Amino acid sequence: MKVHRLFGTRLQRMPKAVGGAAVAAALAAMSPAAAATDITVWHALNAHNSTVFEKLVKQFNRQSGDVKVRLESFNSPEVLESKLARSAKGAAPNLVQLEARRSPDQNDGHSNVKPLYSLLAKHPIKDAKWFIHPESGFARDDKSRLLAFPYMAEVPVMYYNIGAFKKAGLKPEVPNRAWSELQGQLVDLANKATRNCPATSDQPVSINLENLAAVNNQFFTSNQNGKAKGAPSFAFDTVYVRHLSLMISWVRSELMVKPEFDSSATQRFANNECAVLLSESGNLGAFREARSLDFGVSGLPYYPQVTKQPGNPFVDGAAFWLTAGQSADQEKAVAEFLAWLTQPENAAAWYQETGFLPLTEQAFAATGDSYYRNLGDWRHLVAVYNQKPAVTASSFKIKNYPKIRAMFHLTLQRALSGEQSAPTALNTASAQATRLMREK
Repeated sequence: MKVHRLFGTRLQRMPKAVGGAAVAAALAAMSPAAAATDITVWHALNAHNSTVFEKLVKQFNRQSGDVKVRLESFNSPEVLESKLARSAKGAAPNLVQLEARRSPDQNDGHSNVKPLYSLLAKHPIKDAKWFIHPESGFARDDKSRLLAFPYMAEVPVMYYNIGAFKKAGLKPEVPNRAWSELQGQLVDLANKATRNCPATSDQPVSINLENLAAVNNQFFTSNQNGKAKGAPSFAFDTVYVRHLSLMISWVRSELMVKPEFDSSATQRFANNECAVLLSESGNLGAFREARSLDFGVSGLPYYPQVTKQPGNPFVDGAAFWLTAGQSADQEKAVAEFLAWLTQPENAAAWYQETGFLPLTEQAFAATGDSYYRNLGDWRHLVAVYNQKPAVTASSFKIKNYPKIRAMFHLTLQRALSGEQSAPTALNTASAQATRLMREK
């Protein structure tokens, strides 16, 4: 319903037969409050990506006469989910950003939500071709149906400071993707360029456990990454032991700053303090905004002794979920908003300004060569996710994985701090993961 306003006119005197109630009803029908449907969106985007999203939402609100989007931001996904869990019936947002939980559950372990495919069956988004291949498993069920709007999908990458590589005299001025060869480069960087921070990371579990498997074309868990019948298990073999031992030695020799699971690592890289950062692609937009930062993007390192060609990391990140219990008008309004975000120019702007994977094939196609000019291998690293993934990198499904991941993080912290050896840490992690998988 369009909003109509009276500009510079006077209400004509109504005939006597029309009562005051009828006049009030007519005025109410013309009021903006009666015309627009408000929907609320909760998110926990970082500062840069939040600004990009707010800009898009303001543009949508200006263009849409029927729907108005209200945003509420949170400092972290954990704070958001905590408030969502405490929300009274009818007080939840219409759309909520939720992290991938890797759960075998129909709704990926999230409660009080409904699958997006049920909304799209009533209000299809026309002409959109989703970019991420369905078999990636991200925000999809075991039938490849879309469970949530894959707006914040990302992958781990290796960022590198081009100025630091030049200062160290490294040619070519890119990191070597073999772990052992990268170590030699970090020694040169430490001696000649960035003594205080040759390398760092804010994703220890993703880099050293989950994607150590995927990038080396191995399964992360048994039973085909938990998707076959039977309870999966973690068997951290000699590859994991040797790798974690290498990481412990890097921290001890100060080739790597001990990974920090917060914004410290990304801020240090943005400030030109670190030469190499292993982190999520969703930081790319913020790094492009950093005025004095000259950087490139490469794929994660791998072990040539294990695989001839590196594989691709798992798709990770978050998506917008539709909450349950909405009215038909609200769901229609949500569908209108999502369709607008999917339009090629809007989806392309989101991809280019954030570093999240493209929402649609059209968004990727609309992104010209100039965008990729100074971003290293970023274009190639993105393009592969439109293709069918290797079976080892399609996805993994593990019961209670958020708890297991938190435990993995603490275990790696102890190991990298020198409190445990690599074999002890990995054996402990495997045993505790098995126990957590059995919890209800």
